[in-house]
Amino acid sequence: MIQKIPAANSGIVFAIIGVVLFSAKAVLVKVAYTYKVDHLTLLLFRMVFALPFYLLIAFSKKPLHSKEINYKDYLWVVFFRFIGYYLASLFDFMGLQHIKAGLERIILFIYPTMVVVLSWLIFKKSISKIQIIAIIITYLGVILTFWNEEPMKDGSVILGGILIFFSALTYASYLVGSGWLIPKFGVMQFTSYAMIVSTVCIVLHYSMVKGFQLSTYPKEVYYLGIAMAIFSTLIPSFLVSAAIKRLGASTFSLFGSLGPVSTIILAFFFLDERITILQIIGMLVVIGGVTLVSRQKA
Repeated sequence: MIQKIPAANSGIVFAIIGVVLFSAKAVLVKVAYTYKVDHLTLLLFRMVFALPFYLLIAFSKKPLHSKEINYKDYLWVVFFRFIGYYLASLFDFMGLQHIKAGLERIILFIYPTMVVVLSWLIFKKSISKIQIIAIIITYLGVILTFWNEEPMKDGSVILGGILIFFSALTYASYLVGSGWLIPKFGVMQFTSYAMIVSTVCIVLHYSMVKGFQLSTYPKEVYYLGIAMAIFSTLIPSFLVSAAIKRLGASTFSLFGSLGPVSTIILAFFFLDERITILQIIGMLVVIGGVTLVSRQKA
């Protein structure tokens, strides 16, 4: 007789697979760059190939509290999604042109520290001494990971790091500002609206810069775009939502530390990226600092 899998156990499985699939995005982007495709085209492919699925979700049912939602709420959705998905993704793809996939994931991983600082600056929420110490430790860890990178002389790694930092910052800003909207729309509806708004933004951006010359790339670029859309965007977004529902946000956040580790492992096998002992120490420091901040916040 088949026994039903407990919700907590299935939540753990969903969390692990979701985090690993999200982390694989950086590796897919780096592989795609070997085919001489630019960041804007690659981002367009990722968004457009995922769009039909999110359209289906967005219009298949009404938001959770549709009677309480007015047009201003939809305008706020557009604004926060412009910041949190379009700008964050754009900075991320731009930064990946300059730094390793493993370093990208380590920098992105610090966004919870930014959420705490922004909440303090904007909403005057208190920060404990432990959180302050943890944030300082986290950023020292980031400095360690960049300390002995070879291309630091020409500034390309620094530029990439700054771009990824802005990606994390814009995403954190979206989280701080849009938290009150998610209960109104529901997680899946809100995520679907996010992808629709982001896709419209990137299509407009691409059309103004490049027109619509989309048939000039090797077939591998299209395959990688589809892989990013399905396996590193669509599927993990469902898995993460299901994991949060089963485990709770605070418990799920503990699985976030798998992100940098899985990216570094995938980059080692598929991109032949090497990471030094000092960078491993830096990564562990970052993971420890962010985990401490997240636990204190929870």
